[in-house]
Amino acid sequence: MPFLRGTYSIVAADREAGEVGVAVQSKYFCVGGVVPWARAGVGAVATQAAGVAAFGPAGLRELEAGASPQEALERVLAADEGRATRQLGIVTAAGEAAAWTGEGCSEWAGHIVGDGFAVQGNILAGPAVVEEMARAFRDTPGPLAERLVAALEAAQAAGGDKRGQQSAALVVERTGAAADRREGIDRVVDLRVDDHEQPVLEIRRLLEIHTRWDLMMRAYSRHVAGDYNGANALTEEGLRRYPDDPLLLYNAACYEALAGNRERALERLRRSCELDETMLPMARGDEDFATLREDEEFRSIVGV
Repeated sequence: MPFLRGTYSIVAADREAGEVGVAVQSKYFCVGGVVPWARAGVGAVATQAAGVAAFGPAGLRELEAGASPQEALERVLAADEGRATRQLGIVTAAGEAAAWTGEGCSEWAGHIVGDGFAVQGNILAGPAVVEEMARAFRDTPGPLAERLVAALEAAQAAGGDKRGQQSAALVVERTGAAADRREGIDRVVDLRVDDHEQPVLEIRRLLEIHTRWDLMMRAYSRHVAGDYNGANALTEEGLRRYPDDPLLLYNAACYEALAGNRERALERLRRSCELDETMLPMARGDEDFATLREDEEFRSIVGV
C-alpha cells in the first residue's frame, strides 16, 4: 500500500476539570490538520491510519446527538468501504471511550481503551507503544495537557512509529472557558509541530511556553477585574514553576504594587530587569507603578 503513515494518539477526558483533548505524533506532515478533533462538553476524536479528517467532526456530531462512543464509531464507519484501513479513538466528556483498529491497518496496529481515555497506533514498533501510553496517562499527575504529552513521550520512548517522527499536535478544550477567556472560545490548548526531527520534544517545549502564557492571561483577567491579590496568586503559581521568567516577574511586580506591597513589588521588578533589560523602558511608563514613581529605590532600578 503506497503512502503509509504511522501514527500514535490518545483521546482523553478530565471530568473534574471539564476538559477533553487529543495528542498525536506521526511520520506525516502536519498531522494536526487531520487527526485531532475535540469539542468542550462533547468529547474528542482521533482519526488516523488511512485517516479521514471528516470522520472527526462526524464523530463529534454523533456524540452531541447522544450516541455512545461505540455507536458513534459504528455510524461513522458504516458506509465506509475503506474502514478496514481506518483507526479511530473516541471519548466523551463524561469519560466513556471506544476505539477501532481495522484489520487492514499496517502492523503493528492496535489500541487500548481505559477509564476516560483511548490510545491507538499503527505502524508501531510493537504493542509496548500503546501500553506505555496508557500507563503514562494513568500515572502522570496534573492537568490534562500534561498527561497527554506524557503519553506521547512514553510512546516515543517505547519505540514509537517504526517509520520515525515528523509532526505532532495537542488540542484541549474546556467547558466554560469561552466565558472566562478574552478569546471567547473553549479551546484552551492548540499546539502544532508540523515538521520537526523530534516533534514530541518540541511539543513539550511549546506546552511549557503555553503554560506560562496561560497563567499570565488568567492573571491578567483578574487584574482587569481589580482583583490584584488574585492576579498575584496566579502569577506566583507560575513563578514556582518558572522562577526566572522575566515577564512573570514583571507582572508579579505590577500586581504587588497595585496591592500596595512595596517591598515585594520592588524585589520582583529588580529581578525582572536584571534578567531582561527590555523591561526597563516599559517599567518607566507603566501606570501600574504610579504609586512608586517617586520612590528612590524604584527610580534606581529603572534608571530615572
